[in-house]
Amino acid sequence: MSEKKRKRHNSIMGLVHERGVMSVGALAERMGVSMQTIRRDLDEMCDDDMLLRRHGRIELNAQQRNTPFDQRAATNPIGKQEIGEAAAELIPDGATLFISIGSTPLSVARALRRRTNLTVITNNLSAAMALSDEMSNRIILPGGELRLPDRDILGDGVVTFFDRYRADFAIFGSAGVAEDGRLLEFHAAEVRTRERIRENAKTSILVLDATKFGRLAPAAGENIRDVDRVVLDEKPEGVFAQMIEDIGDRLLLAERAFA
Repeated sequence: MSEKKRKRHNSIMGLVHERGVMSVGALAERMGVSMQTIRRDLDEMCDDDMLLRRHGRIELNAQQRNTPFDQRAATNPIGKQEIGEAAAELIPDGATLFISIGSTPLSVARALRRRTNLTVITNNLSAAMALSDEMSNRIILPGGELRLPDRDILGDGVVTFFDRYRADFAIFGSAGVAEDGRLLEFHAAEVRTRERIRENAKTSILVLDATKFGRLAPAAGENIRDVDRVVLDEKPEGVFAQMIEDIGDRLLLAERAFA
């Protein structure tokens, strides 16, 4: 697939994810392509089980829909708590850090409650609230519409917001990890935001529970091998074993950190 087509497919997924349902004509207009081109795109994406045609409209295939935030937060809570504690050990008092959206970065924020004088730049409202009891902390949030029930803020304005700051650490998760190591999200805006905070931090820290390896999501971003530190609850097996070997000493296993 050409890079141009890949970007168009990601944009289509982002629009359908945001709107829920869209007509073929509306997608063609938004993409600036002909009806013939958009139909070819949609044929390919439906064949790959990314989208579903229903009564002349396009919607997400059920397996591409993200689960509600509270359900994600309740998945593997012990593993996420251990990841949060291990990642927090990397952050000293007085650090400036980005915290991205998601339930695992939220676990890091909760573990950071014992730190002081942090400057926290985040679009994750739950993370901001978790750190707000410490009066020595400075917490900076973007403007915009709060996305519910996730309690986060997304959009092009958030990418611009993160571009105005530099941080010692960037803490972020991922919806899934592809077999080639690409980090996946359900919305292209999530990829753009994550890439920006990674670029603007001295040290990037990916926090991830092992269930995310092999989990599919439509929007692809950077490769896990490009991250400075990777914190996992346990090593994945099978096709992902060599990927973990490639990360080498940049990997921190939470279970080993607290064994």
